[in-house]
Amino acid sequence: MQGEESCQILAGTEGDSFPLMEINTGETEASEQWDYVLVADHRTQRNTRQAQQQQQFLEELKRKGFHYKMIEDHKKVFFGIRVDSRIFGLYCRLLMEPEGPATRVQPARPPSIPATTRIRIVNFVLNSKTAAGDTLEDLVKSGVFETRFALHKGEEDLKKKWARWRNMFHPQPIDDIRDYFGEKVALYFAWLGWYTYMLVPAAVVGLIIFLSGFSLFNASQISKEICEAHDILLCPRGDHSRRYQQLSDTCTFAKLTHLFDNEGTVLFAIFMALWATVFLEIWKRQRARVVLHWDLYGWDEDQEEMALELINCPDYELRPQQHSYLRSTVILILSLFMICLMIGMAHLLVVYRVLAAALFNSTLLFQEEQVTTAVVVTGALVHYVAILIMTKVNKYVALKLCDFEKPRTFSERESKFTIKFFTLQFFAHFSSLVYIAFILGRINGHPGRSVRLAGLWKLEECHLSGCMMDLFLQMAIIMGLKQTLSNCMEYLGPWLAHKCRLMRFRLSRTSGDPELRRLQCNYLLNPVNTFSLFDEFMEMMIQYGFTTIFVAAFPLAPLLALFSNLVEIRLDAIKMVRLQRRLVPRKAKDIGTWLQVLETIGVLAVIANGMVIAFTSEFIPRVVYKYHYGPCRQGAQPAVDCLTGYINHSLSVFYTKDFQDPIQIEGSENVTECRYRDYRNARDYNLSEQFWVLLAIRLVFLILFEHVALCIKLIAAWFMPDVPQSVENKVLEEKYQTLREKMWYGRQRPGWGRARLQA
Repeated sequence: MQGEESCQILAGTEGDSFPLMEINTGETEASEQWDYVLVADHRTQRNTRQAQQQQQFLEELKRKGFHYKMIEDHKKVFFGIRVDSRIFGLYCRLLMEPEGPATRVQPARPPSIPATTRIRIVNFVLNSKTAAGDTLEDLVKSGVFETRFALHKGEEDLKKKWARWRNMFHPQPIDDIRDYFGEKVALYFAWLGWYTYMLVPAAVVGLIIFLSGFSLFNASQISKEICEAHDILLCPRGDHSRRYQQLSDTCTFAKLTHLFDNEGTVLFAIFMALWATVFLEIWKRQRARVVLHWDLYGWDEDQEEMALELINCPDYELRPQQHSYLRSTVILILSLFMICLMIGMAHLLVVYRVLAAALFNSTLLFQEEQVTTAVVVTGALVHYVAILIMTKVNKYVALKLCDFEKPRTFSERESKFTIKFFTLQFFAHFSSLVYIAFILGRINGHPGRSVRLAGLWKLEECHLSGCMMDLFLQMAIIMGLKQTLSNCMEYLGPWLAHKCRLMRFRLSRTSGDPELRRLQCNYLLNPVNTFSLFDEFMEMMIQYGFTTIFVAAFPLAPLLALFSNLVEIRLDAIKMVRLQRRLVPRKAKDIGTWLQVLETIGVLAVIANGMVIAFTSEFIPRVVYKYHYGPCRQGAQPAVDCLTGYINHSLSVFYTKDFQDPIQIEGSENVTECRYRDYRNARDYNLSEQFWVLLAIRLVFLILFEHVALCIKLIAAWFMPDVPQSVENKVLEEKYQTLREKMWYGRQRPGWGRARLQA
């Protein structure tokens, strides 16, 4: 047929090592045939130097086997780029398994070249250096080209089946996503869908643990004692409180704290450790099935990149692996400096909370009992804003560190960038939570001798009902803001930007040519970059951290994550299909370094939750009192609650005569002693014997909890192999059949028997 070429292309076994097949590629110039589009402003055509650079770049593409066509409107110049079929023949030969009999097999009907493969090859060549030493990115920065993008075509099915809010509870068409956006994007949505599905049992158990506190809302012995303690006065807390407060005033907060600080918290923390392991192990099995279904089980990323390098430049020389101890040392020092900066940011938040408490008290914006809550809430808001700022700083620093390290390939660069950026983001998000969980209120001294910031402002105390309330509020505010505001901005931002671009360009006045109109519509979509999918992964990793780390203090975290992910999946789908230019498809057989990130978070979650239960919650003090100090130490007594007297036991005594300025405290003339949360002697205010007994038991519990939880994780990982037996058997069967076919093929060759006898 005139205008058509026949080429050899790989088409369907393991790892893209496909048998060669005859396919036909029409050389029509309809917009559906363009694999990639370059855009330039009309003014570049009047600039001799820029027009010359454009022509040189396009001519070099033509010499490499690309076709292009210039299409103009009244503002822009579009260059449609299409790959010549001969390049696919070379791509097939480079990745074909040698000595295979499958090369002789011819299909009944020739398949078409996958659009994802075409776009991937074009994008790789365009991003490579030209003979003049420039890259397309350099030409875009210098104004020779304005932008470039892969053309949206054939996305109507995805719009109907996937990118709609009404399909929120429908299964995702993973195979269709793979055919359109490539394996990398499809694996992201497959993982996100599985993560969302697995959040259902975690959310249900967390909700049960939270609601179980309501059954004991009024029956808890501790809450009863607090609500009836009208004769116990608490010492003034901080500089904003200059009066004594009745313990019974904290009755409501004591009942609320019991909703998430109860005996079920320990069981839920162990459950989440097991859940995280089961989630990852089953995901590995899911991934193996999906990758085998896509014929990518034996695909090698390094081999793919080397093949693309050879297609771009036949004289390409392999860059060997290199390691510089000097570079590694510099990167380590700079990374530690940035981590210290993140920790310093947490200290600045501490300073803010101390100064905010003094400011709120002096300006009379809040009543005394509301100051602590106001400081916690505004501190969480300031922390959220700091996270937004430091995210941009961390990304810039991580990129510079990767450039300094000089990775060999793009995939290696992406892996190193992932580790660096996630490490910095982890400290930015969780450093403040670590302070609240394990430091807040523990270095303040006692009422007569308080530790002060710069000798002026007293350090912040925990909430009257305990530090678990502070941690709960911080987690709830930050996670709530991230899920709501982030999702809103993630959708409204691209939607508004797209509408503004449409209004500025005035699409209704453009040409009626359907080819030009399609190019214009794609141009007016929001741009994408290398980090578009990376940012989605990072957002989910941070959310997974909030869902597992410190979940003992916030059992509703899985429920919030579940609701957020149901929205996130459709939001990302709508954004990718309707509001953004087409992502460049990338091949992959797993989610890469993100799997190691998930495993690391799982281990950190065990450690953090063990420390929260041991040092932040009241679980250990309650158990120790129940069996060592309380009325049940000699055995259970049916008529007496074993926690009777716990509140009086857990509060230390301070004599008001030992205040440095007792006259300034309201009502001090009628009060001889007050109580505060700590374990100290009434004589000299040193730490009491009970404190050291509790500390020893806390450490023993932490060690036991972590070892038990980690053992459960290891047993669960061993019990569920990463690769299902059916997948392993299928791979073995394919290898066996390949060897049998090679053996049969070898017997047909002349001299096979003689060569066998000689061997």
